Amino acid sequence: MPTDATASLVVAIDGPAASGKGTLAKRVAAALDFAHLDTGALYRAVGLVVNRRGGSPDDADAAAEAARALTPDAIAELVRDPALRGDEAAQAASKVSAVPDVRAALLDFQRGFAARPPGGAAGAVLDGRDIGTVICPDAPAKLFVTATTEVRAERRLKELRGRGVPAIYAAVLEDMKVRDTRDSQRAVSPLVPAGDAFLLDTSAMDADQAFDAAMAFIRSRPAFAGR
Repeated sequence: MPTDATASLVVAIDGPAASGKGTLAKRVAAALDFAHLDTGALYRAVGLVVNRRGGSPDDADAAAEAARALTPDAIAELVRDPALRGDEAAQAASKVSAVPDVRAALLDFQRGFAARPPGGAAGAVLDGRDIGTVICPDAPAKLFVTATTEVRAERRLKELRGRGVPAIYAAVLEDMKVRDTRDSQRAVSPLVPAGDAFLLDTSAMDADQAFDAAMAFIRSRPAFAGR
């Protein structure tokens, strides 16, 4: 179904945790001079708000209430909070994102960003788990970035240790598997590639190789000719 999110040029980048989609999305946005939205940060923000209110991310009503209460100003403040990048926020995000009312509450914000990118940008790059399938199904460029579970667990382990967080590979791998199952099997907006998405497996790629492959695909799309 067409949405107003096609009013600007949109690059939709989906994929599981630690696939490299976030880093890639930022580089693509910078290369194209587009606005960037990490939609996962919205769900992390909801999870963080629920936790700070003393609630549980498993409580659908509490999660929905927190999502509906988020304003653009509140989101802007929360995305600057270092706690948003912690593992607790990541786990909470995976739980609240399975709540239909939470997804509904954040839908308009995401589509509005895509249709009317801030700063007068000519387009937007959104990364998440249902951008190409639900948020911007008519985006002219869609990518699904993935990697093996083992590689993604190694990346997450390195990230956690880099932040000084003690972590064990076996535990990180198990958490990754649980999160993948929850994200891919949820009833609403499950994590699946759009039928017309470019599948980019970054298991054996570094960041530069992934970026080059992504840009080659994007620039092959008629809407992005000359960019």
